[in-house]
Amino acid sequence: MIKVKNKKVIRKLADKSFKVNKARNFFAIVAIALTSLLFTTLFTMGIGAVESLQRATMRQAGGDGHAVLKYITDDEFNHVKDHPLIKEIAYNRILSDGVMNDNFLKRHTEFWYYDDVGMKLGFIELKEGHRPVAENEVIADSKTLQLLGVPLELGAPLRLKLNIRDKEVQRDFILSGWWKSDPVFNAGQIFASKAYVDAHAKELQSNYKKDHFYTGTISAYIMFDNSLDLKGKLSTVITESGYSLDEDAPNYIANNVNWSYISTNFSVDTETIIALTSALLLIMFTGYLIIYNIFQISVMRDIRFYGLLKTIGTSGKQIRRIIRRQALVLSGIGIPFGLIAGFFVGKALIPLLINHTAFAGTEVSVSPNPWIFIGSALFALITVMISTFKPGRIAAAVSPVEAVRYTDGNTKGGRKLKKSTEGAKMIHMARSNLGRNTKRTVLVVISLSLSLVLLNTAFTLSQSIDMDKYVSKFNDTDFLIAHAEYFHSPFFSGPENETSESFIQAVQTQPGFEEGGRLYGGKLVLTVENGKDTDKDDVTDSRGNFTATVYGLEDLPLHQLQLLDGELDFEKLASGKYILEGVDLDDHNIPYMEKALYKVGEKVTLHSYMGAAEAPLDKEYTTHALTVLGHVAIKSTNSDRLSDKYNFYLPANIYKPLAEQPAVMSYAFNVSPDQEEAMESFLKSYTETTEPVMNYTSKFTSMNEFSGMQNTIMMIGGTLSLIIGLIGILNFVNAILTSILTRRQEFAMLQSIGMTKKQLRGMLIYEGLYYVLGTALFSILLGIIFSISIVKPLSSMMWFLSYHFIIWPLLVLLPLLLLLGILIPVAVYSMNDKQSIVERLRESE
Repeated sequence: MIKVKNKKVIRKLADKSFKVNKARNFFAIVAIALTSLLFTTLFTMGIGAVESLQRATMRQAGGDGHAVLKYITDDEFNHVKDHPLIKEIAYNRILSDGVMNDNFLKRHTEFWYYDDVGMKLGFIELKEGHRPVAENEVIADSKTLQLLGVPLELGAPLRLKLNIRDKEVQRDFILSGWWKSDPVFNAGQIFASKAYVDAHAKELQSNYKKDHFYTGTISAYIMFDNSLDLKGKLSTVITESGYSLDEDAPNYIANNVNWSYISTNFSVDTETIIALTSALLLIMFTGYLIIYNIFQISVMRDIRFYGLLKTIGTSGKQIRRIIRRQALVLSGIGIPFGLIAGFFVGKALIPLLINHTAFAGTEVSVSPNPWIFIGSALFALITVMISTFKPGRIAAAVSPVEAVRYTDGNTKGGRKLKKSTEGAKMIHMARSNLGRNTKRTVLVVISLSLSLVLLNTAFTLSQSIDMDKYVSKFNDTDFLIAHAEYFHSPFFSGPENETSESFIQAVQTQPGFEEGGRLYGGKLVLTVENGKDTDKDDVTDSRGNFTATVYGLEDLPLHQLQLLDGELDFEKLASGKYILEGVDLDDHNIPYMEKALYKVGEKVTLHSYMGAAEAPLDKEYTTHALTVLGHVAIKSTNSDRLSDKYNFYLPANIYKPLAEQPAVMSYAFNVSPDQEEAMESFLKSYTETTEPVMNYTSKFTSMNEFSGMQNTIMMIGGTLSLIIGLIGILNFVNAILTSILTRRQEFAMLQSIGMTKKQLRGMLIYEGLYYVLGTALFSILLGIIFSISIVKPLSSMMWFLSYHFIIWPLLVLLPLLLLLGILIPVAVYSMNDKQSIVERLRESE
């Protein structure tokens, strides 16, 4: 075989053919752009959400250091800092055990010294001023200064009450700079100078391992070359520096890696891989449907052209190269449009995702990550290449004779005659025409159905969010008031931060107040005799009895308890002879019954001391033998959120005599529906002006979060459905266009023997309606399958979902599809009915 250098000729043929097919080019570019837009939107949402959440989590963690060595001394820092694995290390020294100003009751505030590396890793960027230099200079975040009443002005004076090893010390400073508070990092920060550290060197000498005071301890944040195997690198640094990882060893250094790094806690299970792979394949298939049809149109329309090329010696490989070159040119135009549009669509949707996580309100920053565009472009290009494979093979295989004789759905030069007793009715002709290219008909139906199914699935998922479950997880009543520390502190310490009676009385006098009840508890002297499942970490008194957390509940919170087993007999509880044991729940409200220490009917012996927990052996105490009446759920609404092995509940009037100073942890109450907004406004105003040390929470906050979550799912699902829907409609247009273009001579023949234009349009409308009918049936079937196989299992995995079978959104959209099924065939036929019957008949000659 003689090898001819004809690549240049092939390129010219491809380019000339490309310029002629302007309509095909437009549809192909739009299709490719939509496909790449879909990929880019999902890639941007995925990578952007991970990036934003990781960044927000780093801010919540206090910085982006890979790891930290905690509570170390200067000697330990100096031994570690030069390890070869360490790229950067921050010297952060805490200068007090707490800032005690009353202004900070609702927001924990810390007093530190940070070096340059610490400032960088902690995201501290001054809005105004300079780092503190003089001994009396400090910088702080804007919210901390606002709470202190200090203006954002350089040189402004401020006084701090510092807890230095349980002693209050007051010191005066001036402001040398400030930065804008991060909404994610819910703690105040005040930084002093190196001169302050040097001036108070004696005070800052740390002996944390003996006295457990934080003052003077160093937190050394470390950056390695990368975030891979952070635990391994940190362990190597510690052990090779001469220290131990054993908590009981005298040279132990407390440490941990930054939990905000995805690589630290990211693991992909088989189900996740299958789900992600299926999603990508589904998107590729959606793009394939339309791009395949577009190139099939092009090939079928130019089939005679390819047949003529065959007669002059063009090989099948060369014809495939022509089609592939055209596809690459179209991709070069369409993909960039899709990448740019998809990035901005995905970027717009990410805040909706973030605002319904724990990081709501944080600034969302989505960088144009190269992998977003590389991955999207690659998947779009692969989709295009796969889509052109079959049309290219058809064009390469067609013979000149078959090309001349081609009609839609037939490249073999012959069709079986179909006998019919029904006559030439338009409805039967339309059905027969769709059967001529069954594969294309099926692909169009699937393409149209996918967008409807996705939208129905998104709607089902949003409606499966159970408001009762979501709200009851955090709220048993309309409102709950307490001291500000109750809401952000890990424990309730007792009378010094109890809910004030003045606040309770103010609430009770408000219009619409219906009922309320106090919850008593805290660090009181109650122990359990002969504890169960004991270990070395259990806290005991001097007699060996185990500390217990016991709550006293007035009627409203008592009646809100969720019974797990046994009985909730309020008369028996009121007798003072019975007690309820608390059991933790998992995210799905399933109790950890195996952690219950006592069986129903078993005796519990409580000791009540009127004094310190570490009571001497001769300290008087009273003993109370109680019978476990049942087990109830431990929830954030009925406890101090302090996890304790021994948790019990008693009526308030039985509980109060056991405590020397009964303290009100919280007060829960309900109001009439017409006064809910008024009460919300009152509580907001009261806690800001009258008693700033008090705070509140309400069920309406949870309800707003609930509504936002529903809207987010609908917005994201609706956007993706719209993109896929546009692809489906474009595919429908292409299917009708293919049918009309490849049957122009056939239509001309039918008209030459008496068929009117009205009858021809009627036949095409019936074809469109058949597509609609097929789409309706298939989408309903697929919608049911998706709902049962995807949404239902997902609902069982997520605690706030309760599955509801919904199909009506899909049915509501069917009339719109019916309208499209009528209008599109008529419009496409009208656009292509420019030539006379004679001119179209001559095209076959």
